[in-house]
Amino acid sequence: MTSKPLPALRTERITDENALPDRVRKGRGAVSNRLSGRFDAPDRYDTTDGWESEDYPDIERVQTILGIDAVRKIISYNDSPDVGSSRSINPYKGCEHGCIYCFARPTHAYLDLSPGLDFETRIFRKPDAPERLREELSHPKYRPAPLALGINTDAYQPIERSERLTRRLLEVLWEFRHPVHIVTKSALILRDLDILAPMAAANLFSATLSVTTLDRHIARVMEPRAATPMKRIETIRTLSAAGIRVNVLAAPLIPGLTCHELENILKAGAEAGAIRGGYIPVRLPHEIKLLFEDWLRLNFPDRADRVLNRIRALRGGKLNDPNFKTRMTGTGLEADLLKQRYELAVRRYGLDAPRTPLDSTQFRGGDPQMCLF
Repeated sequence: MTSKPLPALRTERITDENALPDRVRKGRGAVSNRLSGRFDAPDRYDTTDGWESEDYPDIERVQTILGIDAVRKIISYNDSPDVGSSRSINPYKGCEHGCIYCFARPTHAYLDLSPGLDFETRIFRKPDAPERLREELSHPKYRPAPLALGINTDAYQPIERSERLTRRLLEVLWEFRHPVHIVTKSALILRDLDILAPMAAANLFSATLSVTTLDRHIARVMEPRAATPMKRIETIRTLSAAGIRVNVLAAPLIPGLTCHELENILKAGAEAGAIRGGYIPVRLPHEIKLLFEDWLRLNFPDRADRVLNRIRALRGGKLNDPNFKTRMTGTGLEADLLKQRYELAVRRYGLDAPRTPLDSTQFRGGDPQMCLF
């Protein structure tokens, strides 16, 4: 990780004839920075000033640049009917995992940055997040309810190894006995078992591992810096062995590319110790639809049209359906068949355990020092 500017690659607004061609970058998901976003009229392209030919021959490597996102409050609230938690904490903006389908990519457009390579190479951390969390939980009017940690971008993305913001947030949540759920595709969550296991024993923590595919090649190009599929399954096994309630989420399922793996993903999760399953068909809002199509045509040109057409069949003829009632499941025959397969699989593999809500009654609010007496 570095805060230095890139020596051989820069982002400028230039004319089409000077733009570098879209292509795969080592360790990155997006194949371009072509899209500036909905709030910025000109397109952006990667370009070179010529120096790389002698001093920096590997222009394919794009380093991560860290920035600071100062916030006054860290807990975000929502009233979405299809989101499992009404409140969340996101210690990072942007995500190094580089998942090409990530629904959070368009948020970088609000920063006048591209949802493409910028989203996975320009990461903004919230260094004072634990302090802000402590202030909010200490407020006399705060009322606890289970919150999601890292719901927009993964709280255990690679930069967490050095920044440790997620761990510090968990320390505060454990101190206040506040319930929390984490959805991740990273094995880094195992680093914090010393906090998570006691929280789970007190019914204050549960986890979900997101598994998109068991095909290592597809995973490598689709989510290049996330844990390998088998590493995620082993993470489920380790969490379960530590007494943590863990779910397996087959998401997003991409028709024509990964949706045939639904049953195998759920079976692997169940055999590793997951107690509940879930699935979400891919959705491609805003800029993601163009980024995804660029990626698809470069990596899977033989099936690109078929994949896009099947996604449209799930989404009422479009690549995205923003309707709260259907965006997580899709509509039409394709969606109905996917739902039937899922329901049969969760029964077959015992992934239909009753939902057990996390406990909010243990919360130690107000002055945390009083908890010592």
